[in-house]
Amino acid sequence: MKRLLLCLALFPGIAHAAVPTDDAAFYDKAVQQAFEHYRLPGVAVGVIEDGKVVHVATRGEQAAGEGKAVDADTLFKIASNTKAMTAAVLARLVQAGRLRWEDPVTRYLPSFRMYDPWVTRNMQVRDLLIHNSGLGLGAGDLMLWPEPNHFTRQDIIAGLAHLKPAGSFRADYAYDNLLYVVAGEVAAVAGGKPYAALVRQEIFAPLGMDRCQVGEWSPQAVGNVAQPHYRQDGRNVVGGRDGDLAVDFPSMAAGGVRCSLDDMLRWMRALLDPAQAPGWLDATQRRALWTAHMPMPVGQRLRDWDNTHFLAYGYGWRLSDMDGQWKVAHTGTLSGMYSSLALLPDRRGGVVILINGEGEDARTALMQALLKRQTAPAAGHDVLHYARLLEQERAQRRADGHVRPVLAQAMAVAARDFGGDAGVWSDPWFGQVALCPAGEGIVFASVKSPAMRGRVMSSGGRPWVQWQDLGEDAEAWLEFSGDGAQRTLRMRAIDPDIDFSYDYQDLAFRRVGDCP
Repeated sequence: MKRLLLCLALFPGIAHAAVPTDDAAFYDKAVQQAFEHYRLPGVAVGVIEDGKVVHVATRGEQAAGEGKAVDADTLFKIASNTKAMTAAVLARLVQAGRLRWEDPVTRYLPSFRMYDPWVTRNMQVRDLLIHNSGLGLGAGDLMLWPEPNHFTRQDIIAGLAHLKPAGSFRADYAYDNLLYVVAGEVAAVAGGKPYAALVRQEIFAPLGMDRCQVGEWSPQAVGNVAQPHYRQDGRNVVGGRDGDLAVDFPSMAAGGVRCSLDDMLRWMRALLDPAQAPGWLDATQRRALWTAHMPMPVGQRLRDWDNTHFLAYGYGWRLSDMDGQWKVAHTGTLSGMYSSLALLPDRRGGVVILINGEGEDARTALMQALLKRQTAPAAGHDVLHYARLLEQERAQRRADGHVRPVLAQAMAVAARDFGGDAGVWSDPWFGQVALCPAGEGIVFASVKSPAMRGRVMSSGGRPWVQWQDLGEDAEAWLEFSGDGAQRTLRMRAIDPDIDFSYDYQDLAFRRVGDCP
C-alpha cells in the first residue's frame, strides 16, 4: 500500500491500477536485488500494467557519495532510446504532410552521399531508421564517441561518402548511429526548425514531458540531474560530470535526449494508449513505427529465455515475440549511463529502467525479471536467477576465447626507434592524427577527437596505443604496411569484445606530413 501511495504522489493526474500486494513486493524486491547485486550508483524503474502506472521505485544517488537521492524527476541520459523519439518526430511530419517515408534523402539534404552512388540516389527517409544501409556495425561511430569531440553534423554527413559498405543495401541488418544523425537533419529541413526544437514541439510539449531536455540547456538551472559513473577499484566514480552548459552535440538525434522516470512513463502511456494523447499520432503512423521493416537475427538468449521466434527493427524500435506476446523495446548506452524500455502493446503494459552507472547486466537481468512477471508469472524467476545465467554466458565466452589476450611485456616505444612512421596521418572520414615524439616516447593524438590520446607501446614487437583516459577495453593495435607513398596505417581492437562504436576497422590512414 505504501508503494501504491508513492505512485499516486509522484504522478498526479495519472490513473493507477490497484496492483496486487504480491506483485508490488516482487517488483520492489527485484529493483533492490539489481541495485545491491550490481552495486549501482542510482536507478529509477517504472512498471505499467493495463495502461496504468502500478509501480515506481528509485534507489541511490544522482552522484555517488554526494547525498542527493535519485527520484522520479531525476534526469538520466536515455541514450539510444532517443531513436524512437527521432522516429516519432518524423512520423509527426509525415502526418502533417511535410515529408513522406519514401522520399529520397537527397530531396532534403542535397549534399548527402553514401560510398556507392546508386545507394545515394535510392536511400529513402525510411532507410535512415532501420539499419539496412550496408554499412558495418557501428561504422563511423568514432565521429560520435568518445565525447566530447570536434566533429560537426556536417562532418558526419560528409564522412559517410568515405565509409565502405560491409554488405549490400537493404540486404542485412547492422546497427548504426550515423544515419540517425542524418535523420535528425532531414527532420530539421522538413520541419523548418533545428532538431532539438522539433523534439520539444512534437514530443515533449504535447505529451507533457516537462523535465526532458534536448539540445543546449543548463544542468544547474534545471537541477536534479544524474551524473554518469564508471567502476574504479570496486567503487562508483563520477566520470564526465556535467558542466555549466550541456551542449547540442552532433549525435543528439541518435542518443542525446535526457528524461526523468516520470517523463518516460508519460511517453510509454501515450504510445500504448492513443486516448492519452488524442490526435498526437494517427493510427497509420503508429502502425508505421511498429511495423517490422528490417528482419534481425534471433540470438540464442532470446530463444532460451523468451521462446522468441521473430525479431525485427521498426522505426526506432526492436520488435519481437516474448512468451507468445508482442514486445516493442529498445536499450540505450552512453557515457556511463544505461537505459532499457520495453512495451507489451497487447497488454498495454511495459517497463522502463534508467541507470546512471555501468549497468549493462543490471538492466538485462532486471528487465527480464520485471517483464516475466507479466508474460510468464508462473516462472517466478528473480533478478539473481538471470544474473547467474548472464555470468554463465560470460564464462562460456571466456572459454571460447572471447577474452582480451594477455599481452607480452609492454614497453613504451622509443621515439628514436619509430623512424619514418612518426608524422601526421590522415583518414578520409576521421581526419588527422599525429604520431609524434613526446619526451622519450611517441604519442598518438587525434585532432578532432581529443579523448583519443595515448602512448604508443610495444608488446612482442607489435605497437599499440595505451589510451590516456579510455581504459584498456578500448586499446588498439597499430598495423603499418607498404612502403613509401603506399605506406598505410590500420588499427585493430585488442579486446575481441570491444564496444562496437570503436570502429577501428573502418580507418585507413596515410602519412601526410612530418611532426610539427
